[in-house]
Amino acid sequence: MQNSLWLAGVEKLSLNKLSTSLNCDVCVVGGGLTGIYTAYLLAKKGLNVVLLEGNSSVGIATTGHSTGKLTPQHDAIFAKLIKTFSEEEARTYYDANVNAINNALQNISIDVSQKVDSYLYATTEQGKKQLDEEIEAYKRLKLPGNETTETELPFDVLSSIKLSNTSQIHPTNFALHYAKLAIKEGANIYVNSRVTKVVIDEKTVYVDDELEVSYNNLVLATHYPIEAVKGLQIAKLSIERSYLTATRTTELLKGQYLSVDTPSRTIRTALINNQPYFIYGGSSHKAGTIEETHSYYETLQNEVVSKFDLPEPEFLWSAQDPDTADSIPYVGPITDNESNVYIATGYRKWGLSNSLVAGEIISSAITKEKHAASDIYNPSRNQFGITMLRMLNLIGFTVANLADGYLTRMDAPKCTHLGCRTRWNDGDETWDCPCHGSRFDKNGNVIEGPAVYPLDLKS
Repeated sequence: MQNSLWLAGVEKLSLNKLSTSLNCDVCVVGGGLTGIYTAYLLAKKGLNVVLLEGNSSVGIATTGHSTGKLTPQHDAIFAKLIKTFSEEEARTYYDANVNAINNALQNISIDVSQKVDSYLYATTEQGKKQLDEEIEAYKRLKLPGNETTETELPFDVLSSIKLSNTSQIHPTNFALHYAKLAIKEGANIYVNSRVTKVVIDEKTVYVDDELEVSYNNLVLATHYPIEAVKGLQIAKLSIERSYLTATRTTELLKGQYLSVDTPSRTIRTALINNQPYFIYGGSSHKAGTIEETHSYYETLQNEVVSKFDLPEPEFLWSAQDPDTADSIPYVGPITDNESNVYIATGYRKWGLSNSLVAGEIISSAITKEKHAASDIYNPSRNQFGITMLRMLNLIGFTVANLADGYLTRMDAPKCTHLGCRTRWNDGDETWDCPCHGSRFDKNGNVIEGPAVYPLDLKS
C-alpha cells in the first residue's frame, strides 16, 4: 500500500464540497500544484476563480507523491532540446523554470523549502558519455552548471554536473501554503467535487453529474487531461510509473542527486518534524503494464540497506508521469480553436517547477499578457515528425493492450474511461489501466484520471 512521506502528519485544509451550481471567470479542474498555483495567480489579478478537486484535500495526489525537488536541472534534457529546438528556445525553457521557481519561493518560508545543490551523476561509461553531451549543451547555452567528481555519495562517480543554489521542498506543504494564499486572494476551492463531464461548447463542467459550473475560461490541471481528444493528447502522451522510498537517517545531505545510468536513481534528504529522512527512488515502466510491482520496492529497499548502510525504508510510494514526444510539457490552449480552454500536462517527472511555469503561462494568457515561454510550451507547437511517430506508437500500444486485456484478463474490471481491462498492481494495491494511465484503489474509487467514474467491481 502506498505510504508517501509527504502525506505523513500533514495538516490538511478544511475545505467544503461544492453544493450549488456556480458561474465564474475561471474554472480550474485539479487541486495539485498546477491548479493551486494557477488559481492563486489569477485570483491575485482579481478574477473570480473556482477550483474543483475530486479528492478529499488538495496537494495530496500527484503533488504528494513527487520527489520534492524544485530545480531547473531536469535530467540530461538540454542535450536533447538543442537537437529538437533552437538554442534560444532551449535556453528559454531553462530561464522559464528558474524564474518561476524564484517567483514562487518569494512567498515560502524556510520550513517548507531549503537551498541545496543539484547533481546529475554517472557511474557507468555509458552514463558518462551522456553527461559529456549534457556538459557540452550547458556550455553552448551558457548554463551555470559545472563538471565535478566530488559528491557526498558513498561511492565513486565517473562524472557529475553540479548546479548550485537550487531548491527542494515539502511538496504537499508547499501546495497547501499556496492554497491558503489563493483563498486569501478570493479563490473558491472545493474538494470531494469530481468533474465528470466537460461540455466545451456550453462553457460548462458538470460535477458528480448534477451540479454545473459555468465559466469564461477553463483550466484542466488534472495531470492527464480529462478532455484529451480535442488536441489529440490521448494519442500524444506516454505514461510512466516510477518508485520512491524513505527511511530515517542521521544527517541531511547538502545536495540532491539524480543518476543518468540505467536504471536511474534519485536521492535527496528531508527534515520532517526534526527527523532527517533519506529519500531514494528510481526505476520506471509503462503505467499499468506490470502486476508484480512489489519487486521494484524490494530492489530499492535492499539498495538503501546495502549501499547506504541505512535502515529498511518505512515509506514506500510511486509516482505517475505523462511524457511528450519532445520532452517539453503541453501548457496552453488545448487547440487553436478553443483559446479559452487550457491544459497543463506532460511534465516528465519534473512537475513541481513546470507546475509553476504552467501557472504563469496560463494566468498570463487569460489576462491577455505574453509569457516568454508560451510558444515552446504551446500544445499545438509544430513538431510533426517526432509527434506523429509518438502517436503511431501509442495508438499501437493502446490497441494491443485493449486486445490483450480482453484475451488474458477477462475477469479484470474495465476502466471507466474507454473500457480497457485494468491490471491489479500488487505493490500499491490499485487497479491500473495500461491504455491511458487511469488508476483506481482496491475498492474501485478513482485515484488518477482520465477516468472520472469508479470501477464496477461486481460485474
